[in-house]
Amino acid sequence: MTAKSRTIAAKRPSPTVLAVRAGALTLLAGAALALLAHGSARAADAPAADTSDQVIVPQVERREVHKPKYPSNDFELGMFGGTYTVQNFGTHFVWGARLGYDITEDFFVEATYGRTKASDAEFRQILPGGIFTAEQQKLQYYDLSLGWNFLPGEIFIGKNWAKASTMYAIGGLGSTKFDSQRMQTWNFGLGAKLFLADWVALRADVRDRIYTLDLLGKRSSTQNPEVTLGFSFFF
Repeated sequence: MTAKSRTIAAKRPSPTVLAVRAGALTLLAGAALALLAHGSARAADAPAADTSDQVIVPQVERREVHKPKYPSNDFELGMFGGTYTVQNFGTHFVWGARLGYDITEDFFVEATYGRTKASDAEFRQILPGGIFTAEQQKLQYYDLSLGWNFLPGEIFIGKNWAKASTMYAIGGLGSTKFDSQRMQTWNFGLGAKLFLADWVALRADVRDRIYTLDLLGKRSSTQNPEVTLGFSFFF
């Protein structure tokens, strides 16, 4: 036997050691199997978890909630003053009131009443007695018009001040009473609103009121421009 063979033979365990090792492995395997079997049996015998205990049912009494009533601000009430030119009879101060309703954000309807006067002072310099029974005659009108907000936006004054505004076109039909005559009247024009707050606006209007008048011996259509400035209140 060579030296190398003797070294390999010396490193091999004896049959007794091998038997001891095999027995130890057998005992460890048996213990592991016993533990697994015991754990499976306990899991099978354990009662199923009651998931109903985990659901929390709130005991809250429902109460009635009253919604706040916010104003729609669809109605508009306004007052105005300005100038009214009666064709052939001069320009005079006019005043009146308006009541409107916003149908949508773009369209609105409006009823207007206005009052002014006319003078035949120039005619009295030529015609004795003039045209009217008195030198001045009252003129009053009312009409119903439809408006269209064609340019809504904002007006900026400086860097830190801005207010909502809109420009609109308006036109309608009404009646004018002047010197015992009552004439059907068409009106059309442009206007602008500057909203100082949610409930009030500064308003300017330019209108032309067209009606047929017979005071100078000939029935003819007249152009009667009006320029007004006023305030509108929304509710």
